Amino acid sequence: MGPRRTTSGGLLRSRSPTLAAADAAHREARRKYTYAAFFLVVSLVSFTVQTELAAYIQHDLGWDKAYCMLYLTHGSWVLLWPLQLLVLRLRRREQSWRRFWEGHVRTLRGIALVVETRDVKAGAGAAAGLGGGLLEYGHSPWPYLARTTVFVTTALTVAGLSWYLAVSMTTPSDLTAIYNCSAFFAYAFSVPLLKERLRADKMLAVGVAIVGVLVVAYGDGGGSSSSSSSDDGGDVIDPGTRLAGNLIIGAGSVLYGLYEVLYKRFACPPDGTNATKGVIFANTFGSLIGAFTLFVLWIPIPILHVLGWETFEMPTGQTAWLLFISVIMNMMFSGSFLVLISLTSPVLSSVAALLTIFIVAIVDWFLTGTPLSAAAVFGGLLIIGAFGMLSWSTWREMNEEERRKQVDLSGDEDD
Repeated sequence: MGPRRTTSGGLLRSRSPTLAAADAAHREARRKYTYAAFFLVVSLVSFTVQTELAAYIQHDLGWDKAYCMLYLTHGSWVLLWPLQLLVLRLRRREQSWRRFWEGHVRTLRGIALVVETRDVKAGAGAAAGLGGGLLEYGHSPWPYLARTTVFVTTALTVAGLSWYLAVSMTTPSDLTAIYNCSAFFAYAFSVPLLKERLRADKMLAVGVAIVGVLVVAYGDGGGSSSSSSSDDGGDVIDPGTRLAGNLIIGAGSVLYGLYEVLYKRFACPPDGTNATKGVIFANTFGSLIGAFTLFVLWIPIPILHVLGWETFEMPTGQTAWLLFISVIMNMMFSGSFLVLISLTSPVLSSVAALLTIFIVAIVDWFLTGTPLSAAAVFGGLLIIGAFGMLSWSTWREMNEEERRKQVDLSGDEDD
């Protein structure tokens, strides 16, 4: 009987770390999804406001400066880190500034090391001030972040500029449908770059989402005619111009999907990183994108002015105030979107962004009094359904990853 008791106790003791690991994995996955849900709501609201304001500024107020607006909106991301720093400081008011600052820099350096090496344990030691690994040799992750900022920002800028270039060359339906196919390209790039497995449920969800976009764009016949009016008024869009616009926005769709995956692969902590640290670093990297935009991407503005392609003109009065609000809304959307990608995946984030199509249509209904068409409602429901499918799939993957991480850590402790 004695040996049996010992064996039974040993079995209970051997199982308890596994149960504890599963419980910890569930809590961490739930925390990630709670953060992701919050930032999803912020991104949807801020994008809707920004979209309505941008359309009003460009079309009704006549301040149609594509590159300048792109420069201001992306440049505003530089505020993400200072605002985050203020929030963190208010939460730790009891600490001296020097202690708080040193701890924050140490944390950022540790997370940046995780991003570069993809080694969660090395970064944890660095954040705790324990050193080890590359840090023992004075290694700095900042050069890596500088290089990553350059190529990620370049992909983002070219993708964003394609939208502004194509907006007057093709129909709104084509623009919406083609650009939002970036969800498909995000999934396509995720397979080789993120080593993501091809899953039937994810492929089905992405397909349903794209079908939903096509239904919204073309279901009421809005894109059936090549003689659709351009955004400038009643001018007819030439078929050749429309084709060129579609090719430009198609390239932009590919690049935007690539930008999301590049950001996830090279500028986000790997799976298994604490959710709070993921939020902190996402906003920090967003500020790096904003800084690169402000200090480097101003160069085309005077060139465009001299060539006469886009005359520089300072906004004044109502235009200036509304542009300021639009820029702030874009900063909130972009920061939230970066956090969403960091905590979940580029595919889920892309499909989540498609929800804004339906939300903007609803807001337009309230603003203009024009009811939603049956196609808009049906397409919106398809997008919502696809987002639900992806959310469930991502939730299962996050639970599996956290459980695997916790089991690995408990195994290391036993050793």
